[in-house]
Amino acid sequence: MSIAGELARFVTGTSVDDLPPLALERARMAIASTIASAAMGVDIVSSRIIRELAKERGGAAEATLWFDGGALPVADAARVNAVMSDAAASDDSDLRSIAHIGTIVSTTAIAMAERTGAGGRDVLAAMVLGYEIAGRIDEALTPGRGERGFHGSISTIFGGAVAAGTLLELTPGQMTQAIALAATSIGGLMVAANTSVAREYHAGLSAMLGIHAALAANKGYVAEEHVLEMPRGFFSAYGGDHLPDVTKDFGTSWDITTDMAVKLVPGGHPHHAAAEAAATAAIAGDIDPSDVASIVLSSAKYRTLPGPKHPTDLIGVAHSPAYFIAAAIADRGYGWVHASPEKVADPVIARLIDKITVDPNPPPYPDRFPHHHGATVTITLEDGRQFSDHVDFPRGSAPRGIEWADVDAKYRRLVPLSGLVPEKVEASLEVVHGFDTVKAASELTRLLR
Repeated sequence: MSIAGELARFVTGTSVDDLPPLALERARMAIASTIASAAMGVDIVSSRIIRELAKERGGAAEATLWFDGGALPVADAARVNAVMSDAAASDDSDLRSIAHIGTIVSTTAIAMAERTGAGGRDVLAAMVLGYEIAGRIDEALTPGRGERGFHGSISTIFGGAVAAGTLLELTPGQMTQAIALAATSIGGLMVAANTSVAREYHAGLSAMLGIHAALAANKGYVAEEHVLEMPRGFFSAYGGDHLPDVTKDFGTSWDITTDMAVKLVPGGHPHHAAAEAAATAAIAGDIDPSDVASIVLSSAKYRTLPGPKHPTDLIGVAHSPAYFIAAAIADRGYGWVHASPEKVADPVIARLIDKITVDPNPPPYPDRFPHHHGATVTITLEDGRQFSDHVDFPRGSAPRGIEWADVDAKYRRLVPLSGLVPEKVEASLEVVHGFDTVKAASELTRLLR
């Protein structure tokens, strides 16, 4: 049997009752995180452009555009919502490779449920299964995908295809074709995502094309089902390895419970641990930024400081560990306010950035995945005193545990940025908490208008 066929047989043979409560809970958290990030991204120029283009095309009113009030065909609505969430750089990440799987399974599943009339419990199951397949495929692509220059959309599309296909109740044969079609549908280059708003463009394509693959398979479209493993196929082209692991030990654990992390501060997840370590060291030393002589970052992930050293916008902030660390020391914490133009231009933060260097002899990676993203930050003062802290996993990550209090705080902080009135903010959050009991996804989406 093909890899796509094995994955499809597992997905179509798994019911919501087979899933552990924690997996369904993490899916609810992913919904809350995705909506919150979309609220932050609703007025970003890239989001506005994609929304305007989609509305100009029009079509059947199948699914809701969040924070807009309009409705469009299911694939277009999912694309618009995914772009909003990804644009704010404040959604989720899979810690193995920082692919934003939760954004894609949330937006595709909710949009498809509006079309099919599926209830909340089925949406959550579709999300868990979509996350599982995307996670398994991306694990096989790590680190080869990034080394060859490809972005996480290469794998997240499978989350959209499987989540949508699950809600369409595809047969095993149809799901096989949805997965095969997804494999030959997507592109995306890491270099573009790291330096421009192509990042969220990729997310929108992943959601839209994943749904298109599921819809085509539902109509009977047939592709090359061995496309994942065959010579010059998907894994060969994108740097996949360890292919037997893709279909190994189904159901013994769930990636959404072991590898998903919810962003509790804005920007790239690889830098969250470093910011937390920097803030903790600054608090421990009661540090005045003017007394800092040097700052050293030590992490298996870094040999040099990636990204812009002095970012000027949200794209730069998201990819600048130097900014994360300096801002965390200057303000003894790093949070949503640090995505603001005022903080990006803060001269205190800028001076601290120039004092940051990278440890030339960092610890080695513990395995083939740079998924720990741990970091040690050491601050040396002018009088010679040193303060240091190490963080292995950022807050809001699966290995450390994800708390509803943190997710709720994020939701309440970001969703009002969309213009949603306070009553709808609270009512929509309540629906998310009890999403496994809602009869239709519209119980949530009607509150996001």
